[in-house]
Amino acid sequence: MNGHEWEGLTVDETLRLLRALTVHRYVAGRSHFIHALAFASLSRPAGDAEDVLGAARTWAEATLADPKVDAASRDPALLRRSSDAELLAVVGAFWTDPAARERLAGRLAALRIDIDATRLPFDDAREEDVYPVLVDGGFELFRLAELDPVRHRGAIESFGEEIAWLSARFEEENAVPALEPYLQELPVFGPEELLCAFDDDGRLRAPFVVWTQGEPRYHDYVLRGVERGAKLG
Repeated sequence: MNGHEWEGLTVDETLRLLRALTVHRYVAGRSHFIHALAFASLSRPAGDAEDVLGAARTWAEATLADPKVDAASRDPALLRRSSDAELLAVVGAFWTDPAARERLAGRLAALRIDIDATRLPFDDAREEDVYPVLVDGGFELFRLAELDPVRHRGAIESFGEEIAWLSARFEEENAVPALEPYLQELPVFGPEELLCAFDDDGRLRAPFVVWTQGEPRYHDYVLRGVERGAKLG
């Protein structure tokens, strides 16, 4: 997979980037999983405000109360398939609400799970060691053969001459074995990514990386659009 990095972003800019990744017109599907400890550590909205995380929080509380589930383990029962809205709400809450970070840190400490504040966030070389994985998200893009000539004209034209587009599509459709899906994967979020991803000036301590699989020209076009949508200049 290929990595695409953004350095020195503020909290607001990084959240805009995440949102832009969820809403562009090339997303065909998504696969997000969020840990019960993350949901259970968030505040309930005040008053009559809509509770985007209501169902997820109820699930998390029941899961953590289940004597058959060890909250300090890697049990997949601790992970819930989640929506784009839930992913954005969870990450945004931890990055903007000190009380949420304090509650999560307290829960982790009670489970004797250490937080290494010196570890740089979003380090792909250490993803296998992230524990617990609190947020794991990614997207599948439409295949080239599925692109609509009107709705997705920009990506098609990004190949340059029509022959380049037709060649790429032909290769996709006739590959044996079939080509793997076009993916855009978020970095793994562990404790450090939710609790200490930003420095004292409010900027990322390390680059935020999106990993892509598939036709590079396609991904480059889509991610340039994501940057524009996030107003990253």
